[in-house]
Amino acid sequence: MKNLARWIIGAALPALFIVAACRDKALVEPGHQAEGAGPATAPNSVTLTPEGVVTANIKAEPAAMRVLARRVTAAGDLEFNVRRLVHLTARTPGRIERVLVVPGDRVREGQVLAEIYSPDYLTLQAEYLLAAERAKRLAGDPAEAGQARALLDSSRERLLLVGASPAEVEGLVALSLPRPLLSVRATLSGTVIEAGVLAGDWVDLGSNLFRLADLTTLWACLHIQEKDLASVKAGAEAVLRTQAYPGEDFRGRLVLVGDVVDAGTRTVEGRVEVPNPRGRLKPGMYVDASVAAAGEGAVLAVPESALQDDEGHTVVFVKTGERTFTRREVKAGERFAGYVEILSGLTEGETVVTSGGFLLKSEMRKGGLGDEHGHD
Repeated sequence: MKNLARWIIGAALPALFIVAACRDKALVEPGHQAEGAGPATAPNSVTLTPEGVVTANIKAEPAAMRVLARRVTAAGDLEFNVRRLVHLTARTPGRIERVLVVPGDRVREGQVLAEIYSPDYLTLQAEYLLAAERAKRLAGDPAEAGQARALLDSSRERLLLVGASPAEVEGLVALSLPRPLLSVRATLSGTVIEAGVLAGDWVDLGSNLFRLADLTTLWACLHIQEKDLASVKAGAEAVLRTQAYPGEDFRGRLVLVGDVVDAGTRTVEGRVEVPNPRGRLKPGMYVDASVAAAGEGAVLAVPESALQDDEGHTVVFVKTGERTFTRREVKAGERFAGYVEILSGLTEGETVVTSGGFLLKSEMRKGGLGDEHGHD
């Protein structure tokens, strides 16, 4: 059995070399040594056979001027949009009778969150009822009606200030009795972030009750490097990425570039407003941001796939004949949207290989390949 295995391997190896040689003959035209290259120099050009162009899947396109959408990168954290964040405090002293929500609950604007028994609220209601009765009684007296009406309006305003709704105030006259409890209502639609009271707690004027946030928009507070300040302007588009959703982009708008450079970090605050309609983004999340830079301009660029690394050198293959390709060293600049800025080594209109470049590089590295085929 071992002898049979050795025989199979011995027979297969020459066949592999024959296949490899045939493959090279199908790809490269015989006799095409690098122009001006001596025996010890790697070729700079290679000409493929028609079959080789197809087999190598050679594709090419001209180097062209393109608008460079430069981007600035910065890291930061997601925070509440403070324009959609509210603290609800007690507007009058009293005892918490009921708490109807807990942190995490979604609430609507106007929804009752808690009820307070407040002696001051009862007093204000009684004063309003007396003022309403007096205004009604003196409505026909021109000398007294105006003053009575002013007193009624003043009583109404005091009730609104402690948190009574307009509908509740207007309904007092129909009831003819004060309501025993004052309702604490949500002033925006959003999420209960904090609930600072329990039933039975006594609260004073100004005591914290609830914190509500509308999480449908958040702020990404970025740390923009001092060196990038000239490149970023408010209004620029920003793309955010998070560790929670790898590879997924969240788009927003840069709404503020700060005015003060942090002496320790040499950064400036940048604020991005980002839509969050599904609530997937959370305050406190770490984000990496890419912000569109100002001062876009046209630059010479080629597709990223055109660039090859050749022993530490960045090269492209320029189409210099129908099936002839020449190695050219270039200096690359910034990358953007699948393209690379070319700082030197190419001119506009030169056609570069965008597919099949790796095979061309492999053939040229062999050196003297054309001579070998030229002696067949």
